Amino acid sequence: MNPRKVIERIVVGTVQPITDVLIRAHVHPNLLTTVGFLVTVSSGAAFYTNHIRTAGVLILIGGIFDVFDGKVARATGLVSQFGSFYDSTLDRFSEIAVYVGILTLYNHYEPVTGDLVAIYAVILAMAGSLMVSYTRARAEALGIDCAVGLMQRGERVALIGVASLFFGGSNDAIALSVVIIILAVLTNVTAIQRVIWVYQRSRPTGNIETEDRGEGPVQSSPRAELIVGTQEEKSEL
Repeated sequence: MNPRKVIERIVVGTVQPITDVLIRAHVHPNLLTTVGFLVTVSSGAAFYTNHIRTAGVLILIGGIFDVFDGKVARATGLVSQFGSFYDSTLDRFSEIAVYVGILTLYNHYEPVTGDLVAIYAVILAMAGSLMVSYTRARAEALGIDCAVGLMQRGERVALIGVASLFFGGSNDAIALSVVIIILAVLTNVTAIQRVIWVYQRSRPTGNIETEDRGEGPVQSSPRAELIVGTQEEKSEL
């Protein structure tokens, strides 16, 4: 069984009692999305003030809210295009806030070679994380399922949160630095994997046949453009 699915089921099962309370209380999923966003953004502020363990806790809590809003939306029938778009958009802003917080964290140390490497790694990790999400959103707008690759949102949240919580700033936050370097590599690898995945699934012979019949190129539907990001990592932590 996929280890990721096992961990996801454990997390979902653990927070299910809270989810049930939220459903009975008719809490709107967009409110949960907003609260999760604010919690995650506050982790960026915690990194900035060098409270690394606190930042780790906040990131993990923010990740749990990603579980709450999706499950509540489905259970209450409040799934909507705007809700999915809103959730996906705030996820991207919250990730940027986390990486900017980590970036300012490294500015607190002397500008030695190791710190400069970490700073560039943070920038690459942030770019890779955004591209992982973007490639999936664009693929799904074209009607191609693209939940492939190792470093999806759940993994990113878990790695940064756990490293920050359990190791804090020990040895100049070496554990967090290692995680950021891993993310800098694997997020971009995941984005490339998704590009290849979509390429392999977007070469139907039907396009050539359609052109031969003089019907012109196939256009993506306006509705597909409207729902860009609606399925963006909703199943992820």
